[in-house]
Amino acid sequence: MDSESQQSNNQLHVIFLPFPTPGHMNPMIDTARLFAKHGVNVTIITTHANASTFQKSIDDDFNSGYPIKTQLIQFPSAQVGLPDGVENFNDGTSLEILGKISRRIPMLQDSIEVLFQELQPDCIVTDMLYPWTVESASKLNIPRMYFYSSSYFSNCAFHLLSDNLVSDTQKFTIAGLPHTIEMIPLELPDWLRTKNSDPDQFLFGLTRRMKARLIGDTRAEKNFGKETELVNWLNSKQNESVLYVSFGSLVWHPHAQLVEIAHGLENSGHSFIWVVRKYDRNEDEEGFLQVFEERMKESKKGYIIWNWAPQLLILDHPATGGIVTHCCWNSILESLNAGLPMITWPIFAEQFNNEKFLVDVLKIGVSVGSKENEFWNRISVEAIVRREEIAKAVEILMGNGQESKEMRKKAKNLGAASKRTIEDYCFIFYGQV
Repeated sequence: MDSESQQSNNQLHVIFLPFPTPGHMNPMIDTARLFAKHGVNVTIITTHANASTFQKSIDDDFNSGYPIKTQLIQFPSAQVGLPDGVENFNDGTSLEILGKISRRIPMLQDSIEVLFQELQPDCIVTDMLYPWTVESASKLNIPRMYFYSSSYFSNCAFHLLSDNLVSDTQKFTIAGLPHTIEMIPLELPDWLRTKNSDPDQFLFGLTRRMKARLIGDTRAEKNFGKETELVNWLNSKQNESVLYVSFGSLVWHPHAQLVEIAHGLENSGHSFIWVVRKYDRNEDEEGFLQVFEERMKESKKGYIIWNWAPQLLILDHPATGGIVTHCCWNSILESLNAGLPMITWPIFAEQFNNEKFLVDVLKIGVSVGSKENEFWNRISVEAIVRREEIAKAVEILMGNGQESKEMRKKAKNLGAASKRTIEDYCFIFYGQV
C-alpha cells in the first residue's frame, strides 16, 4: 500500500446529510467544506438537483487538494408527479408541490442508510429534521452530530423555558440567561406551546401551511443583467441611506400585510430596496404592487426586486444603512458581517428568540412589533403590523437620532470583529491574510 492510500485509510471520514431547504442546506455545506479544509475526509449525501446548487464549490475544493466529494441519491420525483429537478423547498411554487416534496423526503431514508453502511464513516452530521439518523448512528456504533442552523442563544432560550406558562399574553422572564429576556407565550413556536417537540411534526406543519416562492443565490445567473441596474441605483444614493427589506426564503405575506409594508416604507420617507415574492395572486393584489412599483420608480425612493436578490452585494454596498429582517440566523450573520443594524420582524420558529438577542442583548435592532409566532397564512388580522409601526421603526433605525447612531456604531464594531475573526482564521489556516 502506498503512503497516500495509507494516509487516506487513516483519515477521519465524516458524512454530512443536509436538509433540502436553503436556510438549512447552505450553512451545512459551508461547515462540511471547513471540515475538509482541516483535513477531514468529507462526503456529502444529497440528490442530483440539490448537488447542482453547490457542486462547483465542492469541485473547486477537491481540485485544490481537499478531501471532499458528493454522493448522489435519486429523488423519487416521478412517483408523485413532480417535475424533474424539483427536489428542494426552494422549488415550491404551490402548496401542492411543497406537500409532495415533504412526503418524498422520508422515502430517502432507505437509500441513505444503505450508503451509511457502504461508506462506514467515523461520524455523521445530520440536520435536526432527520431524527431517524440517531438510530442509524447507533446501528453503526458511531457518533451523530446534530446540526442546528440557528443561534446558540436561541437554543439556550428554548432549553431554559419554564413549563409554567400562564396565558398567551402574560410576560415571563427566561431564567438562567445572563441578560433579562422577557417574552410572551405567543412569541413561542406552537410545538413548544403545545409541548410537541417532534421535528417531523414541525416539518409537517411547515409544508402544510406555507405557500411561497422561495429564493436562493443559486439563481444568480438568471438575474445577472439586472444587477447593473440595481448597482447604478445604489450608486446614486448617499452612504447609509438605503434600507434593505427582505424576509428570506420561506416567508409569504398576505395581501393586507403587503399593503401595510408598502405604505409604511413610503411614508417613512427613506430610500429602500424591497424583495417581493412572485406567486399566484388575484388581479387586485398584482395590480396594487405594480402601481406601487411604478410610483417608486417615478419618485426614485424605492427599488422593488422580484423573487431573487443579490443579498450580499446589497448588504456590502456603502449606500445600504440597515435591513428589515425576519430574524433568520443566516441573514443575521450576513448583516452583522456587513456591520448593519436591523429592524426585527420575526415570523415563526426560533426567530423571536433571535430578535431578543439583537434588540435586548446586542442592542443593534429595532423591533417592528410582531407578536405572534405563526406560519404566515395563520396570522390573525389583529396581528398584522401596521404602516405606522413600520414607518416609526424605519425612522428610528435610519434617522439621525442618538439611538440610531448608537446602534450603527455597535453594528459596525461587531462587523469589524467578525472580519477580524475571519482574517485570523485565514492567517492560521493559510499562513496569510
